[in-house]
Amino acid sequence: MVESPSAVKSASVADFTAAMTGGQAYDFGARAPGYTVLYFYPKDNTPGCTTESLAFRDAHDAFTSANTTIVGVSRDSMRSHEGFKAKLGLPFDLISDPEEALCLQFGVMKNKMMYGKQVRGIERSTFIIDADGKIVKEWRGVKVPDHVKEVLEFVQNRP
Repeated sequence: MVESPSAVKSASVADFTAAMTGGQAYDFGARAPGYTVLYFYPKDNTPGCTTESLAFRDAHDAFTSANTTIVGVSRDSMRSHEGFKAKLGLPFDLISDPEEALCLQFGVMKNKMMYGKQVRGIERSTFIIDADGKIVKEWRGVKVPDHVKEVLEFVQNRP
C-alpha cells in the first residue's frame, strides 16, 4: 500500500450530498459522529471489489465499536449498488458517483492499463475522516489483502 504524502492529511473535506443505497441521500455534513471510512473501489461485482467489501462487512461490528461508519463509493449505478449490497449482505451503504464528483474531490481517478489498453478508472483508495471533517489518514493504490485489518487497527488506536 502506498500512503499519500503527509501534506494531504488533515485536509478538510468539503460538504457534499450524494445518491446512496436505500433510496436516501448521503449528507456529509449530517453524518454520524465519530470517524467515517470512505472507501473508493473500481466496480461492483468484480473479484477485488467483492473481496474488499466482504472484508469491511465482516469487520463492521468492530468498526461500529470503534465509533466508525463505513461508506463505499464507486461510479456504478444505484441499481448496480443495490444488487451488490443485497448480494453481499453489506450492513453499510454505498454511494453512486457516476458523474465522478466525489472521485474528483478525493483525487482517485487515474489512467490505468487493463488488458494492454489504457483506461480511466478509480484507484482503490480509503480515507478516514474525523468528526471535524478532516482527513486523518488515507491509503491510495490499495492492495486488498489485510487492508481492512490495517484500517480497523488505525481507528481502534485513535484517541
